Amino acid sequence: MAKKAEKEAEKRGAKGAAGHAYDASSITVLEGLEPVRKRPGMYIGTTGPEGLHHLIWEIFDNARDEAMGGFANDIEVALLPGGYVRVVDNGRGIPVGIHPKTKVSALETIMTTLHAGGKFGGADSGYKVSGGLHGVGASVVNALSTHAKAIIHKDGEIWMQEYKIGKPVAKTKKIGSTKAHGSIVEFRPDETIFTAGIEWNWEKIVAHLRQQAYLVKGTRIAVLDAREVTEAANDDWFYLRDSGLEIPSMTFYFEGGLKSLVAFYNQHQEVVHKNIFYVDKEFTPSEANANPVQVEVSLQYVDDITPRILAFANNTYNSEGGTHVTGFKTALTRTLNAYGRSANLIKEKDENFTGDDVLEGLTAVISVKLPEIQFEGQTKAKLGSVEAQGATASVFGDAFGAFLEENPDDAKAIINKVLLALKARKAAKAAKDSVLRKGALEGAALPGKLADCQTKSAEESELFVVEGDSAGGTAKTGRDRRTQAILPLRGKILNIERARIDRMLASEQIKNLVVALGTAIGDVFDISKLRYHKIIIATDADVDGAHIRTLLLTLLYRHFRAIIDGGFVYIAQPPLYKITKGKAVAYAYSDAEKAAALKEMGVAPEEAVEGGEGEAEEAPEAEEEVVSKKKATRANVQRYKGLGEMNASELWETTMDPARRVLKRVTVEDAEAADRIFDVLMGTDVASRKSFIQSNAKLATLDI
Repeated sequence: MAKKAEKEAEKRGAKGAAGHAYDASSITVLEGLEPVRKRPGMYIGTTGPEGLHHLIWEIFDNARDEAMGGFANDIEVALLPGGYVRVVDNGRGIPVGIHPKTKVSALETIMTTLHAGGKFGGADSGYKVSGGLHGVGASVVNALSTHAKAIIHKDGEIWMQEYKIGKPVAKTKKIGSTKAHGSIVEFRPDETIFTAGIEWNWEKIVAHLRQQAYLVKGTRIAVLDAREVTEAANDDWFYLRDSGLEIPSMTFYFEGGLKSLVAFYNQHQEVVHKNIFYVDKEFTPSEANANPVQVEVSLQYVDDITPRILAFANNTYNSEGGTHVTGFKTALTRTLNAYGRSANLIKEKDENFTGDDVLEGLTAVISVKLPEIQFEGQTKAKLGSVEAQGATASVFGDAFGAFLEENPDDAKAIINKVLLALKARKAAKAAKDSVLRKGALEGAALPGKLADCQTKSAEESELFVVEGDSAGGTAKTGRDRRTQAILPLRGKILNIERARIDRMLASEQIKNLVVALGTAIGDVFDISKLRYHKIIIATDADVDGAHIRTLLLTLLYRHFRAIIDGGFVYIAQPPLYKITKGKAVAYAYSDAEKAAALKEMGVAPEEAVEGGEGEAEEAPEAEEEVVSKKKATRANVQRYKGLGEMNASELWETTMDPARRVLKRVTVEDAEAADRIFDVLMGTDVASRKSFIQSNAKLATLDI
């Protein structure tokens, strides 16, 4: 079976495996490994779920960089029993010769020494382009794992080394012969570092690897869930999929690159033009700077008002954009204005398109690859490489101009879409300026429904956004007046997914919220003027409450994204049940907690009296003395459906008291996925929404 797997791996081949020399001398060493376990957050950001999954990305990125260099075209990521992860590629294989500086194998050097890798010495050192900035991947993963193992298929031989908590168990040793080539890295994260537990999120891993498959076109990327397969750790197989075992898996392979990614993002949208624009070209900045920049761009307009621009540099997602996005936007505006004028689609009397006009309804993905890459900050959220701006503007501008000339029907549809945006902008300007002119919202009186707090410190202040006057009245009575403000909303707010800002602010409910927040909105948004550092959405635990919460989150995500990213938005978690037995009172936030509370009170679930909605009265103490023994064991269970059903003291002690309440902070882990969900749930595509509901119905918790 091992020989068959090796033969299959050889067939798949690496496009450039026989090319560049990649041996022990290719590895550059900068410094040691000691700080990693002491301060893991410095290297992986957090020791929570994000940091845990970052370990997979680090090892995968090494395999992906082989593919980016043309040395591999087949990568497999497998989740194994016991929390292990196995990453395989058919690249050149990590060098195993003795390193001239460390005097141990290059494999051991890479796995146990910080800043050791083939990504520091330029193209001659092993990699022309890589996604890693610091080159700390493999060693950091090894340091944060209880056990790791590397198996290298290289030059007809198989080499192996094992590690415990970052330290080698023995020297690198030859364990067999092979016809395959590539690297296998297995690791198991250390629970003493990742104290929340080793819980791999299958959906998260699949989404990340799918995106990477779009970015490295022509590369097969498979992900396998072998956590329930006891034979999965067997080293006889190069690719685990060749084992013959039945393992749930997903495989991604896209020849279309970013063009396929744009089609994926627009699958639930009504497109403006049929053909998707795409260019993939290398650009050399100048003779003085001969390092080429690979520019890949794809775009398509849809019938929407929200732009979606995704940017990548060396396959690393840049959530804050950067120089490549600046170059793209400049060229997009210039090219559409030039074509519109030359084709007489923009009249002489009409003003030129602005950047906002050309972005409306645009889905675009921009990817650049550079040998020497610079990011602003440690998170790689924003590209800082200056040469990327000119390269993107030049490559994209020329290609997009040609696309418009060669596809006149598509070009006309795009220009008409942008013309509509221009006209809408001008028509809304008066209404918009009346609300957004400098200082207008700042000077506006606070809404009458707002019961503000006494403190002027934003850090101390909390704003509870509640559903209806009944809940508002209870919350105002039960709150801490010094730090807690209450804003009741009347009914469901406007769905802003496809509403322009002037229409939004014509809604009294939305305007009240904007004024209460203090940041203004749109062009004059200023997060430094946020009046509350906790905005807490407190809606009822029913369908209407969930809908109102979704509408509020849509508003905040589309127009106050910085407030979510700053960690200022929370969702209150009021209890579902109040359980009383005599003088004993307990609150339960789930059915499981209700069962546990009843058990602690010594009451069987079937003996509990369902008090229904509304506040139940406790039996008088004297009456309890004369009831039968069976009745004395009963408890009263009250189901809360709305905050207004609680009295002020109950609401305070369960939902508002900082010492006892439970709040969920709203975060956006995957902006693209969140964007698509908002499109499906709140947009106009009824068929997509129906399909989503049918597909996820079994996950819903219904209270009928």
